[in-house]
Amino acid sequence: MENLSTQIYKIAQNAKQASREIAKASPELKNTALTALAQILIEKKQEILAANALDIAKAKENNLSLPKIDRLTLTEKIIQGMADACIFIAQRPDPIGAMDKQWQIPNGLLVGKMRVPLGVIAMIYESRPNVTIDAAILCLKAGNAVILRGGSEAYNSNILLTKLIQEALTKNGFCKEIVQCIENTEHESIYELCKLSQFIDVMIPRGGEKMVQSIASHATMPVLKHDKGVPHLFADESADFAKTVEIIFNAKTQRTGVCNALEGVLVHSAIAEKFIPLLEEKLAEKNVEIFACEKSLPLFKKLAKPIQEEHKGKEFGALQMVCLIVNSLDEALDYIHKYGSHHTEVICTNNYEHAQRFLREADAAMVAVNASSRFNDGGELGLGAEIGISTTKMHAYGPMGVEELTTTKFVVYGNGQIRK
Repeated sequence: MENLSTQIYKIAQNAKQASREIAKASPELKNTALTALAQILIEKKQEILAANALDIAKAKENNLSLPKIDRLTLTEKIIQGMADACIFIAQRPDPIGAMDKQWQIPNGLLVGKMRVPLGVIAMIYESRPNVTIDAAILCLKAGNAVILRGGSEAYNSNILLTKLIQEALTKNGFCKEIVQCIENTEHESIYELCKLSQFIDVMIPRGGEKMVQSIASHATMPVLKHDKGVPHLFADESADFAKTVEIIFNAKTQRTGVCNALEGVLVHSAIAEKFIPLLEEKLAEKNVEIFACEKSLPLFKKLAKPIQEEHKGKEFGALQMVCLIVNSLDEALDYIHKYGSHHTEVICTNNYEHAQRFLREADAAMVAVNASSRFNDGGELGLGAEIGISTTKMHAYGPMGVEELTTTKFVVYGNGQIRK
């Protein structure tokens, strides 16, 4: 029996070979495979739910938290959404071979930048089995091979979904090695992948902060981090109270265990006395626990406790959040600079200059004005699906769709020119 190192080596080697096949595939053939996968997902819906039920039962036995079980759970609606994403991505323009721009230089050479695949992507992720589909279809459309390594909590779901993807590939003339899943869920399997820069072009870890940082420290290839999310919302002195309260409520309570859920509210001192009681009244509907600063604590009646330093910049993933009073936009930006996670930041304001300053100066993958942090999502922003939300700036920042899974190369058209 092969040891783990040999198994992972062969998977990566096969992915590199398969990447040549998918890189040169026609848009029509890729789209046909995507459409076939959508049909297979609907046809095999009950099998998918049964596999997922095994994972959920195991998760409950292991006392996984409710937010983690929520991320793990597949429903008929989610499966339909996965199928819809396949169709949406199939209908999008194919980026491969597209010329971003062209220009002519004085010696007559025509220079251009052409979109090309990244090559082989290793995707490491936790909990969410729908990421298996999102990652595969985006890589397929962008002409990449992908190695998937999900968490042990979604083992049965991920194995089945990968088989269905491979079924769609082989039915349409592709080799199944374009999308492979590592079934070994030991940490050692990740570290073996990290060694194989001769085959793997990019590593994308998506999950908890410790996992992402560990992979980044071991990887021998470029890493696109999809790190923790600690979104903040700054309620400016000109904010519309009713809209802002609803935005905060949605951003915090719609789904608490996701990376774009709100974790902190900064309130301008000029409105705090009137605004905070309204906010508490709304958050009381979900019994949200508030860790409040010294100035804001007396303005809460029942939800708040004194804030501790460890609460600042924390990804709660639960019905908990911080609330602080600040005296200016500058103070809000300073706090975000210190405690933000480069994920999502929001300002609620009716002051155009403040909105524009916040958009420019808040350093995050998505910055929003008068809108929920929950919109930092590839599907919500019109990408159809995402492989994750990059919190690093090389080579993408924010939700990564099809185009973010490509790069460019220079192409030059000449007519006999030589360099002098």
